[in-house]
Amino acid sequence: MKQRCFWVTDSKLYQDYHDFEWGEPVYDDKILFEFLILETFQAGVSWITILNKRENFRKAFDNFDYQKIAKYSESKFNELMQDAGIIRNKLKIRSTISNAQLFMDIQKEFGSFSKFIWSYVDGKPILNQFHKKEDVPAKTSISDQLSKDLKKRGFKFTGSTVMYAYMQAVGMVNDHTTDCFKYPN
Repeated sequence: MKQRCFWVTDSKLYQDYHDFEWGEPVYDDKILFEFLILETFQAGVSWITILNKRENFRKAFDNFDYQKIAKYSESKFNELMQDAGIIRNKLKIRSTISNAQLFMDIQKEFGSFSKFIWSYVDGKPILNQFHKKEDVPAKTSISDQLSKDLKKRGFKFTGSTVMYAYMQAVGMVNDHTTDCFKYPN
């Protein structure tokens, strides 16, 4: 039996997410956008809820095509509000549309969202050495700064705790605990 991080349940979906995605460095803007949206929807609900609805989110949000999402009409918003397969929170759905527009503004300014986001960690993952659950922070000074910068640009649902979870998910920080088989030796 593989030793995994403390938060992984016996759910195959959760285990696969942990084993193949979480903490793996992501530099592709499309995937970075997907995780940004999933993390913003996760605020206030469990991550397993998001994972269970991930395919529904992909269908509902045009496979996380930020260029399409940025142009969503009021009728598309209303359609999303009726979609039982996703989390029907009107503020989160509206923020997904505006965040897509702002995401593209950052791409224009920096050449890619990846360049912008990875600049917070000098382009390479921070390898932490956490031994147990209590060691892992909910946020850091870097996630505080990233959150502040995104909010200044108009992003919504990007508080420091959400941004730290995002940094963990896309591998900007490697927070696999030292007893986890994914922790680099």
